[in-house]
Amino acid sequence: MRKKLAILTLASVLMLSGCGNSGAPTDTTKTTDSKQSVETTETTKSAEPETQSTEEPIAELDFNEITVVDNEYCSIIITEIDPDNMWGYTLKAKLENKSSDKTYMFSVAGAAINGVQCDPLFATEVAAGKKSNNEITFTDSTLKDNGISDFTDIQLSFRVYDSNDWASDSVAEETVHVYPYGEENATIFVREPESTDNVIIDNEYITVTVIGYRHDDIWGYTVDLFLVNKTDKEVMFSTDEVSVNGYMVDPFYATTVLPEKCAFSSISWSDNTLEENDIKEIEEIEFLFKAYDSDNVLSDGFANETITLNP
Repeated sequence: MRKKLAILTLASVLMLSGCGNSGAPTDTTKTTDSKQSVETTETTKSAEPETQSTEEPIAELDFNEITVVDNEYCSIIITEIDPDNMWGYTLKAKLENKSSDKTYMFSVAGAAINGVQCDPLFATEVAAGKKSNNEITFTDSTLKDNGISDFTDIQLSFRVYDSNDWASDSVAEETVHVYPYGEENATIFVREPESTDNVIIDNEYITVTVIGYRHDDIWGYTVDLFLVNKTDKEVMFSTDEVSVNGYMVDPFYATTVLPEKCAFSSISWSDNTLEENDIKEIEEIEFLFKAYDSDNVLSDGFANETITLNP
């Protein structure tokens, strides 16, 4: 999601992203074999996958090579899946820049696993006329921590563009679904509500739930959120006018969630920030929570509410 604020890209591990409210997948045209299939975003509806419920692998993984993009400018081929890579669940890809004079940036602009947004932050340059073997790796442990062990539906949105001219038109934009166990075994994650949940916003567009408070060794005091985007737009979630125990302490929080997807996210304050404001125990957090179309900041927002939390 190329519009995320620069601060988000500092995090090598993202806390993202499943939803039971996501609805049916995007319109698609399907190409299928007996054990593994792929679909790219086009015009026909696919059936809604089943709900994720098993702990053991659904079926034996039997992956076949997928050509995602092959045009006059570039090609992207997913060649292999390595679910046990030491860095995390990994897809291997062969990239080719067919240009004679331009260096292209190959990136994943958005991704989701079983309907849960989980970005691999993949981006790499390929020089004119060259090829490159690369890995797209999901390092975030949030999925496993929330019971998602089988990657049954991997959605990847690729973008390829001139790395020396970010304002130029993309030479390729393609969204692909990879089904390692076959599309018939694809599942959508549903998070079951817990007694400790605090639903702070719930309307026809979004749902925002506070699912916990904790201290993170890296990021400091953390409020964990579960975000649901019910719209067909990419939604930006952000905070403003944030105070802790009456002191203005901005966490610089903002994140986007893909259309009809969900995300695990978090708002954090560093230990130094709290110490500078002589905050030893957090009693009250107040902030203005906003949600709006990330492609149209002037449009009517999906939420604009003042929230008070008492951890």
